[in-house]
Amino acid sequence: MYQACSQVGIPKEALDTPALWVDLDIMEHNIQTLANFFRRAGVGWRPHMKGIKVPAIAHKLLQAGAHGVTCAKLGEAEVLAAAGIRDILVANQVVGAQKVRRLVYLQKVADVMAAVDSLENAQEISTAAQAAGVQVRVLVEVNTGMNRCGVEPGEHGVRFAQQVAELPGLRFAGFMSWEGHVVAIPDPEEKRRICTESVGKLVHTAEMARQAGLPVEIVSCGGSGSYWITAGIPGVTEIQAGGAVFTDVTYRRWGVPLVPSLFLLATVISRPTATRAVCDAGRKALDNVVSTSEVVGVNGVRVSVLSAEHGILELAGPEVPLRVGDKIDIMVGYGDLTVYKHDFLYGVRNGIVEVQWEVMPRSALR
Repeated sequence: MYQACSQVGIPKEALDTPALWVDLDIMEHNIQTLANFFRRAGVGWRPHMKGIKVPAIAHKLLQAGAHGVTCAKLGEAEVLAAAGIRDILVANQVVGAQKVRRLVYLQKVADVMAAVDSLENAQEISTAAQAAGVQVRVLVEVNTGMNRCGVEPGEHGVRFAQQVAELPGLRFAGFMSWEGHVVAIPDPEEKRRICTESVGKLVHTAEMARQAGLPVEIVSCGGSGSYWITAGIPGVTEIQAGGAVFTDVTYRRWGVPLVPSLFLLATVISRPTATRAVCDAGRKALDNVVSTSEVVGVNGVRVSVLSAEHGILELAGPEVPLRVGDKIDIMVGYGDLTVYKHDFLYGVRNGIVEVQWEVMPRSALR
């Protein structure tokens, strides 16, 4: 990874741009608010790191009350394990000889679970685990309506879990799902109804498995776009919401009741007309696909188009006070598709850079 001198102690506005930064006061408040919410709801918290990408923040989450973390890829689990995180769920299928080998040897330094939804993959992990002399915890992924990965709920899911539980080298720990198909539903009551119905399939499958004699310890689900619903559904044991600590434009649109903390500092490099300016943050620094990023602190400015290295800003008129050389803060549209593009995340408190964190390398996508 590219190394740079520490920027700790300088004013935020002195950072070279584009620079990704987080308001530490707001982020820490969001973390504590989430931890308190899950504690009151009586469910565990296993926050997802796929959008956060900073091991130091994972430690903050654990200190606040999380019992483990979730990640999307094995590479993320390896980075987190190297940073001292021990209880990790890879909420994805770890498939193929190379990845399975990495998974089983990672058990020697951390307790890393994986999701399974095919017998072939479960057998592959079982064989490798036995050869390495380790045991791998696994969760059976259940399709509750997103129609991505996962076995079908009910009897089919229970039969599959029974087969997995019999494999040597594996320890069946429970079930997981992701109700991602509900997060963007605009009507709160409709969202609650469909979410409750979907997660109910997961909980029902887990209960059927218990009745069949399987030791179901974990029933894991609930992302940042639905955690306030899933945390209240009886039978759910842990929630995976993580990106809400940043609460970007997307999470606000999905109804997350927290305060945005993730921003990009950019520089105005051109103002060719009265109603157009250009900044130095394009697609390589921001995401404008899921949600349009928003300029904050300056009225009458809209992020219009992103090309590779340019961000075109639409201005309400000549009165908008943007000049070449000005620095602007942009609220990130979707952190999950933004943070990984950067080498560093700067933690800012009272306008001063307090900490400079390395972001997981892009090789953690494997």
